[in-house]
Amino acid sequence: MIDKQEAVDFMQKYSFATIVTVENGIPSATHLPFIVEQHGDQVVLISHFAKANHQSADVFDCTALVIFTEPHAYISPTHYEKELNVPTWNYLAVHAYGKATLINDKAQVAQVLEKMIGFYEADYMQQWNNLPDDYKLKMMNGIVAFKIVVDDLQGKSKLSQNRTEKERENIISSFTKSTDKNEQEIADYMAKLNKR
Repeated sequence: MIDKQEAVDFMQKYSFATIVTVENGIPSATHLPFIVEQHGDQVVLISHFAKANHQSADVFDCTALVIFTEPHAYISPTHYEKELNVPTWNYLAVHAYGKATLINDKAQVAQVLEKMIGFYEADYMQQWNNLPDDYKLKMMNGIVAFKIVVDDLQGKSKLSQNRTEKERENIISSFTKSTDKNEQEIADYMAKLNKR
C-alpha cells in the first residue's frame, strides 16, 4: 500500500492495533483500539491506556510505532503450478510512526471516550450519557488518553504478487469459497490488486 488514503482506510477498518515503544532499550507493546482521523494532510491516531500500564508513561518519551494488521492467510503450495514450491503467508499491514501527546484536559478526555463509543458502539452512547458523573470521572481518572500525529506511514502487502496469474486465480478461487473470514478478505484484496 503506497496510497495514503488506502492506508488510512485500512487503519480505520482494522483499528485494533499494537503500539510499540522502547524504554532503555527494552521494547513494550500494548494492544489498543484506535480512532484514526485525518486533519488536512495529517493522520492522527487517538487512544488511551489504562493508567496502571507502565507504557502509559513511556509512550511520551520516544517515537511510537503503531502496527495495524489483518487480514492474513496461509498459502499452501497446492495452489501453485509446480511442485517445487514451499508454503508462505499473505498479509497486509500498516506501520504508523509518531510522537504521542498527552490529552489531559477532562473535557478532551471525555471527547476521546465519546469518539470511541461513537465508532465502536454508537448504541452504547445513551447508556454512557446516563451514567453518574462521578462514575464517569472515576473511569476517566483511570486512563491516560493520548494522540499521535503520524510522521511516517509505511504499508506492506504480500498478496502473491510474485506468482503467476493462474496461481493467483487459484488462491482467489479457493479463498472466495472458504468459510474463513481472513481467507475471504485476502481473496478480496488479491482480486482488487489484480484489477489494477
